[in-house]
Amino acid sequence: MMELLHDAGIWVLISFVLFAVFAYRLGRVPFLAKLDDRIDDIRKEIEAAESLRVEAQELLAQYQRKQRDATEEAARIVETARKHAASIQEKAEEELSQSIARREQQLSERLHRMEQSAVASIRAHAAQLAMQSAHDLLRERMTKKTAGNLVDQSIQNIAAGK
Repeated sequence: MMELLHDAGIWVLISFVLFAVFAYRLGRVPFLAKLDDRIDDIRKEIEAAESLRVEAQELLAQYQRKQRDATEEAARIVETARKHAASIQEKAEEELSQSIARREQQLSERLHRMEQSAVASIRAHAAQLAMQSAHDLLRERMTKKTAGNLVDQSIQNIAAGK
C-alpha cells in the first residue's frame, strides 16, 4: 500500500476526484443559476417575438380593412359620378332640345331669304353645344367614336326638325 502512496498516477487521480467534487459543490449553483437566467432570457425573447407577431397581424388586418374601405369608397364615388354625369347629360339634352325649339320658332318668323343662313347658324351652334357638352360632361366616359356618333345624331335631330 505504501507503494500506492508514492505512485504519481494515484495522486493525479485523487487530485482530479477532489477537484471534481469541489467544482461540483461550488460550481453547481452558479452554473444552474446561469442556465436559469439564460432560459428566462430566451423565454422573454420568445414572448417579445410573439407579441410582435400578434401586433403585425393586427396591423395587417387593419390595413386590409382600410384597403377594403377605400375600395368601397372608390366604387361609391364612381357610381355617384356616373349618376351625376347621366343627370347632367339629361339636363344638357333637355336644354339642347329647348334651345332647338326656340331656334325653330325664330326661324319660322324670319324672312325666307334668311332661312339658309339661320339653318347654318343653328347647326353650327347645336354642333358646338353638343361637342362642348360631350367634352365637358363626358370627357372621360366617352370614346372619340361615341362622341362623334352623339354629335352626328344631334345634327340629324336638328335637320329632321326643320
